[in-house]
Amino acid sequence: MKKQLYSLVLFLFTFIAISAQRDTEHWFAPFSSANLSSTAKQAVYLSTDSATPFNVDIYNNNVIIATVAISKGNPQSYNITAADMIGSTAGDLFTVGTKGLYLKGEKPFFASFRFVVPAHGEILTSKGKAGVGTKFYAVVAPITNPTQSMNFTTGILATENNTTVTISGYSPNVVFTNGVTATATPSMSITLNKGQSYIVEGRGNVAGNSTGFIGAKITSDKPVSVTNGNFLGEYNIGTSLTGGDIVMDQSVPVDRLGKEFVIVKGFGNIAAKTEDVLLVATEDNTEIYVNNNPTPVATINEGQHYRVNEPNNVNYIDQGSGHYNMYVRTTKNAYVYQLLAGTATTSATIGFNYIPPLNCLLPRKIDEIGMIEWLPQAANNIKLNILTEKGAAVTVNGVTPTAAQGPYDVTGTVDWVSYSLTGVTGNVTIISTKAVTAGIAGGSGVVGYGGYFAGFSSVPAISKKTGECVPGIILETGDSFETYQWYLNGNPIPGATTYTYTPMQAGNYTVKVGMGGCFATTPVYEVESCYEQVTKSLIVCETQKTIIPKFTNHTVSFIPSTVQIDTAPTNGTATIDPATGTITYTANTNFIGNDLMVYHFCANPTTGVGCEQVTLHLKVDPNPTVKNVTIKSCYLDSNPNMAAFNLEMAPIVTQTGYTILYYPTLADLNNGTNVILNASSHISSNTTVYANVTNSNGCSSIAQITLVVLPPVKSTVLSDKIICIENKATLDAGAGFDGYRWSTGETTQAITVPVGAYWVQLKTGECFTRQDVKVLAAEQPVISNLEIKNNTITVSVIGGTPPYKYSLDGTTWQDSNFFGNLPRGENSIFVKDFYNCEPIDVTVTVPNLLNAITPNGDNKNDYIDYSELAYKKNLIFNIYDRYGNKVYQADRFSAYKWDGTMYGKKFLRQHIGTKSPGQSLIKPKPK
Repeated sequence: MKKQLYSLVLFLFTFIAISAQRDTEHWFAPFSSANLSSTAKQAVYLSTDSATPFNVDIYNNNVIIATVAISKGNPQSYNITAADMIGSTAGDLFTVGTKGLYLKGEKPFFASFRFVVPAHGEILTSKGKAGVGTKFYAVVAPITNPTQSMNFTTGILATENNTTVTISGYSPNVVFTNGVTATATPSMSITLNKGQSYIVEGRGNVAGNSTGFIGAKITSDKPVSVTNGNFLGEYNIGTSLTGGDIVMDQSVPVDRLGKEFVIVKGFGNIAAKTEDVLLVATEDNTEIYVNNNPTPVATINEGQHYRVNEPNNVNYIDQGSGHYNMYVRTTKNAYVYQLLAGTATTSATIGFNYIPPLNCLLPRKIDEIGMIEWLPQAANNIKLNILTEKGAAVTVNGVTPTAAQGPYDVTGTVDWVSYSLTGVTGNVTIISTKAVTAGIAGGSGVVGYGGYFAGFSSVPAISKKTGECVPGIILETGDSFETYQWYLNGNPIPGATTYTYTPMQAGNYTVKVGMGGCFATTPVYEVESCYEQVTKSLIVCETQKTIIPKFTNHTVSFIPSTVQIDTAPTNGTATIDPATGTITYTANTNFIGNDLMVYHFCANPTTGVGCEQVTLHLKVDPNPTVKNVTIKSCYLDSNPNMAAFNLEMAPIVTQTGYTILYYPTLADLNNGTNVILNASSHISSNTTVYANVTNSNGCSSIAQITLVVLPPVKSTVLSDKIICIENKATLDAGAGFDGYRWSTGETTQAITVPVGAYWVQLKTGECFTRQDVKVLAAEQPVISNLEIKNNTITVSVIGGTPPYKYSLDGTTWQDSNFFGNLPRGENSIFVKDFYNCEPIDVTVTVPNLLNAITPNGDNKNDYIDYSELAYKKNLIFNIYDRYGNKVYQADRFSAYKWDGTMYGKKFLRQHIGTKSPGQSLIKPKPK
């Protein structure tokens, strides 16, 4: 046992697995130690093929802890504190921590983490970017020594912030170091930021931990690095247990796996069964063939494992001179790990090595591996094993191997051969004319290590070099291929023929790589645009709603072809017009309520603007159902062309709960101007107004209201009447009205009334028309003049309504206004007009009129006597001479007489009565 040798102060190191990948970035996930000695030593070893020196920055928890300059021929190592990589206490496990390393160089380089404790040692060789991914299956060595000091461990290191990791698929019989059982916790999820890590562990004294964690699934939503194995493990079969050793290696994601493998035996004794091959399936029904035998040795499902030499120990074939190799082929991609022994005599010097799959795309050189024989505390002898395509010319540090060193055939394949060289030290460069990979098996007594240095990128895959999304992301694949052609959505990208590519738009990218006439295409790498996440709300009023994508925070245009529906609505459909990029949302029939849709769109990457993803909350509330109506209202008395309309009573909508605004024109409605304020009594002529009916969500419909003024409807037969004042008239409004209301209070079609002013309200429908009417007294005629000549009278009449009738007795009437042969004295004259009303009359006196007198005392014509006219009020008569001079005035004081004298002087033959003959001196007496 090793413990028995501690007193000899010997450094006893295990068989150490080395496998490295040349790259610009490397990650080392941490692991747990069942028993970490204070004398442990750790260091990172760095080497490169670049003749120009460059710096490599070493980070822990995103902080640079060292910067190391390297160049070809000048590899370097840097000591690492154990606390930065190894979990040695219970508090380091099952919790988010900061252990782990990240290395970044200006140019590609090889990196390995080498560590030793007394009697144990191991090397983790980084696979570079080929070692990070989002899906792994944990592979640890079976534990055949069921003691507390044995363990399995897996460490996970995040390369980006907000990385969610899920571990599942382990056996329900597993019991973790923290006491949690797999039955109680069949899976675990952890969220890590960049540089943070998580370590799980189980001890060997639990039976379920022997093989229960082999094949556990590790998935993440962002790339991680995984370290798995046993800090102290032992897996020998059929030989005595001797204490175990560290068994550890860095894993690779499933997209770097393959189906064809060649394994070259290390230093162990085949009979001891420590030299073996462990496989883990990633898919169901994975068949395993050894040395191309026609019958599979096993068929296993996802997460299951198979140990090749456990059933028998005849699978390694001696190809001559003690050179043993084995050919393994699987029908589906699988993990293949080599179980190694550092010596032929003990199972305590064991190792663990991931085997890269063979293919024609392996590199043509491995340049350079620095300080190949060194661990932090000692140098060791090694054996260099080389695999290459058959027929290749190979040199090691410029020297062609001897025939004794190879090539050796591989049973089961005619395409590959193997070499073995001993005594190789220092810095190693391997050149081949065909695909090549190499590993080492080291041993010095009980000290050993080994592993592969290249080939992990030979299964091409795309990874991101920088950035997260378009714009800004840069993609890359391995730089060791001869030709490259990038594709977007299956179409070649002109000019994209290097190992890196900067996408200009989102999509599915692949790259076809070539090496020596061998070609392969990577799996699809989906590139997304840098989404700006926004949340918006939209009211859907119409049956269909058109949505035009528009950037919230940018003024650039979007590319129509980039519009995509990420989450389809559940209560409707969404379609995209490929020509314009507009989205048409159609709600399901009769649906009212909330819906949700998520879509995104992108700008031209040259603008520097990426994509915007919109979470759109839709509220479906259809526009109100309205109808156009006509309303009528009765005219205003003050203006028959106008009426007062109650717009609020217009039946444009049957439901309630709406807001309605009324506008005089459609333009006003659209502009929101000139709203009708007094809608319940809107004064208007014949016209059309518009109503905007809006529900609580702002959905609105427009209704047209035609306004009709009901004009006054008057009687065509009702008219003023002219009657004799003592009579009555019948006023008839005519038939056809719905009602009558007279100013007299009567409600009949016709009324009989005396002279006066009247009105009637005529009802037509709901409207009333007031019509005024008068019953007028007929105007009486007036006798304007009576011309009396001797015993004749000519009557002149004005006023009234012709034709006139004339009478002397009020009974007998004549049409002529002339009366002759009248007797002297009083006579009555009667006159009536067309209306035959009570006649007017005057009384006139036919006097004894003299035109001349002879006042000579003979008692004939000696004086004038008009005393018969004394009854006339204010009667006077004047006497003029022939020259028109007034010579006498007779009145009541002179008894209406004249004796022909003036101032005692007599006038003879004077004209009297009128200034001109024929004029009457008599005026008619008013009646």
